[in-house]
Amino acid sequence: MVSSEIPALTVAFTSKTAARHIILPKGPPDVVGSDNLEFDFSDVFGTTPVQSLTSPTAPELAEEVYDDPVVIFKRSHSLVGPSALVVSQSPRFSLLNLHDTNNSLDVLESLSEEGAQEQEKVEACEESEGVGLDDFEILKLVGQGAFGKVFQVKKKGTNEIYAMKVMRKDKILEKNHVEYMRAERDILTKVDHPFIVQLRYSFQTKYRLYLVLDFINGGHLFFQLYHQGLFREDLARVYAAEIVSAVSHLHANSIMHRDLKPENILLDVEGHAMLTDFGLAKEFDENTRTNSMCGTVEYMAPEIIQGRGHDKAADWWSVGILLFEMLTGKPPFLGGNREKIQQKIIKDKVKLPAYLSSEAHSLLKGLLTKEANKRLGSGPGGSNEIKNHKWFKPINWKKLEGRQIQPSFRPNVAGKLCVANFDEKWTSMPLLDSPVASPGAGSDFLGFSYVRPSQFIKEPSPLA
Repeated sequence: MVSSEIPALTVAFTSKTAARHIILPKGPPDVVGSDNLEFDFSDVFGTTPVQSLTSPTAPELAEEVYDDPVVIFKRSHSLVGPSALVVSQSPRFSLLNLHDTNNSLDVLESLSEEGAQEQEKVEACEESEGVGLDDFEILKLVGQGAFGKVFQVKKKGTNEIYAMKVMRKDKILEKNHVEYMRAERDILTKVDHPFIVQLRYSFQTKYRLYLVLDFINGGHLFFQLYHQGLFREDLARVYAAEIVSAVSHLHANSIMHRDLKPENILLDVEGHAMLTDFGLAKEFDENTRTNSMCGTVEYMAPEIIQGRGHDKAADWWSVGILLFEMLTGKPPFLGGNREKIQQKIIKDKVKLPAYLSSEAHSLLKGLLTKEANKRLGSGPGGSNEIKNHKWFKPINWKKLEGRQIQPSFRPNVAGKLCVANFDEKWTSMPLLDSPVASPGAGSDFLGFSYVRPSQFIKEPSPLA
């Protein structure tokens, strides 16, 4: 399937359908900070804990490792255009060198004398803020992407199991995705919905960013699509309704997701769809459009491909592609390469299988209207235009959002620790490069920027 090469990290599975191609920006960022500035994420991820540093030896200085992870199975990856790199006022380093060893990824740096003195001042005035890497036990690797890895973790002293996304700052800077990473964390703190994966904690060390989220272990929707082939209309209706509900919540909070696809929808233990991966999400103004070229080609709206500017209507196009894929087993527009797929999206009509109901035909035509202002969900009624469509007539939306409508399919999950629905390519890997082995893996993690309010944490989770 896919090992996503954007800020969000997804798990790889094999695809039965057409091969999809990697389309990430090439070359260096538009703006590169001088003198190897360390980028400071403290305004979003909290203060950076002070670490004792080791000076590299001469052989290590010549070795710079900026290797992208191996893509096991090809399927289209999310695309994002470059964003401006904003360099913060951080201490300067005379050297930043990444060096792979057999046991871990060791980050070695040498501080100038002035920088070291500055660090001592910080150490003297900062206090530990409660949650850091030392509060979690690393259990399994469950995914990998361009910026780091996703681990199954347990919070020490509790029975709580989470997913920990560990992202390397140098990779984020190298790909020029700083603003997207900031936006992802910021947006996750603002959303609270029964079909959206919740952020529980975020913090940083000197070289890595950490997002701790609910661990959803029923597998990706694509994983189940691969094994099931396609979904019956009654099952697809429930999944589509849960996705529509989640996207409606985002839009009501002025947020576009912009990368809706089966890889970014997880199934929980009860079979409910859970929207995840906000690496390309963006807050918007109702009166403006954005011109970023972003998303995954097969799910991109025509207006994004044509560069005409897009708004939240682009999400409804992606929902239409998702629904088509659930009902037929593949997206409507496929081709040998990115350019062919883009041309088909812009020019070709959607061919709807005869075995689908007339109501499904009607909904798909409405969602896959090429003119954004005529697309279902783009009118004055907003998402209610979709919710009130005749295909969704069996859905009681109030019960749905109360998680009272049970999908007919329930994934095979043997408890909170179960990783059977994640690809063995990841779960069988040894934890040689676990977060605990990285610099600063001691007990003194001084900063974190977010802890979900206690009333949310203490309530029994519907996912447990």
